[in-house]
Amino acid sequence: MSAAAGADSRRVIAFVNIAHSIDHMFVLIFPAAVLAMGGSFQRSYGELLALSVGSFIAFGAGSVPSGWLGDKWSRRNMMAVFFFGIGAATILVGLSTSVVMLAVSLTLIGLFASIYHPVGGALLASHTTRLGRDLGLNGVWGNLGIAFSALITAGVAQYLGWRFAFFIPGGLSILIGIAFVSLVPDERNAAKRSPVRAQPAVVRATAIRAFGVMAAITIFGGVVFSAATVSLPKLFNERLLGFVDSPVAVGALVAAVYVTGAVAQLIIGRLLDRHSLRSIFMPLALLQAPCLFIAASAGDWALLLAAAGLMFAVFGQVTINDALVVRFTTDEWRARAYSLRYLLSFGVSAATVPMVAFLHDHGGGFPVLFQVLAGCGLCVFLSTLFLPYSRSEPAPARPVPLADAAD
Repeated sequence: MSAAAGADSRRVIAFVNIAHSIDHMFVLIFPAAVLAMGGSFQRSYGELLALSVGSFIAFGAGSVPSGWLGDKWSRRNMMAVFFFGIGAATILVGLSTSVVMLAVSLTLIGLFASIYHPVGGALLASHTTRLGRDLGLNGVWGNLGIAFSALITAGVAQYLGWRFAFFIPGGLSILIGIAFVSLVPDERNAAKRSPVRAQPAVVRATAIRAFGVMAAITIFGGVVFSAATVSLPKLFNERLLGFVDSPVAVGALVAAVYVTGAVAQLIIGRLLDRHSLRSIFMPLALLQAPCLFIAASAGDWALLLAAAGLMFAVFGQVTINDALVVRFTTDEWRARAYSLRYLLSFGVSAATVPMVAFLHDHGGGFPVLFQVLAGCGLCVFLSTLFLPYSRSEPAPARPVPLADAAD
C-alpha cells in the first residue's frame, strides 16, 4: 500500500472510530438522562424508559437496509447520513415537549444509529491491515462512548438541565459530519481494494456452524449486553448513593466500570491476531454468569467488582463477534453480514428494554433481572463449546459466499 493510500485508510478508520463512540453514546443518553426527566413528563422511570423501545427496534431493523445500501450505494455516503441524521434526531429529543414527540425522536435516533455497525464495521475491515488490533481499538472507542454517556449526561443534566444533555452532543455530531464529508472523498470501489491480508477459504459446514453459533451467542449475549448497559446507571443510583454522595459521582463510577470493557477490547483485539476465536472466547464467556449472579444482590465494592468483571466479558465478546463475521465472509458481503448480526442483536435489545422496565417497576426489581441475565450468560458459554477451530480447518478450492453458507 502506498503512503498516500495508507494515510487515507488511517483517516477513514479514525472517523469510523469516532462514529462508534457517537453511536453507543447517543443511544444511551436517554437511559441516563431519564433519571432527571420524570418531572418534565410526569412519568415514572419504567414508563419513560419504555418510550425508548421504538429506538431499539429501529436500531435492529434499520441495520438490514443500511447494510444493503452500504454495499450497493456508498459506505462513505451512508456514514455521512449517520453523522448528520443522528445529530439532528438527538437535538429533536431535547426539544420534545410531549411523550409522543419524545418517543418519535428516540425512534429516529435508533434509525440513524442502525447505520453504523453494518456500514462502519465493513468500512473498517476494508481499510485495515491488522484486523484484531483495529477491531479492538474500534471497540475501545465504542466503549468510551458508552462510558462518557453516563458521565457526561449526568453532569450536563445536573448543571444545565436534561435538554442540554441532548443539544450539545447532537450539535457536535453534525460538526463532525461536516469534517467527515470534507476530508473523506467518496470511493465507490473502496470495498474492492481491501488491504487486509487474504483470508483462508472456509468449508461450507464450518461456515454454517460458525453462523449458527454466532446467532445463539448474539441472542443470549444481546440480552445481557442491552439489559446491563441500560440498567447500570439506575442500578448504581439505587445501591451506591450511600457509597458516594451525588448523581455525578455515580455517573463517574458507571464510566469507570465501562472503561474496564475498553481494556478488554484492547486485550482481546491483540489476542485475536495470535490465537483462535474459540481459545479466547470460552474463558471469557465463562466469566459472565458468576458476575451477573453476584450483581443481583451485591452492593458497594462487591457490586463494583462484579460489574467491572461483567463489562470486561461482554465488551470483549463484542470484539470476538465482529472478528467472527470478518473471518467467515468475503468483503462484498460483509456489510450485509454485519447487518444480519446486528438485526438479531438489536432486535433482542428491543425486547430487553421493556423487560428491564417491567421487572424494575412490577417484577421484583434488579435482583430478579440479574438472575435472569445470569441464565443468559450461562447459555453464551455453552454456545462457545460449538465454535469451530477457525485456523485449523482444511481449505476448499474456493471461499463460500455468505448467501451459500446461509442456505
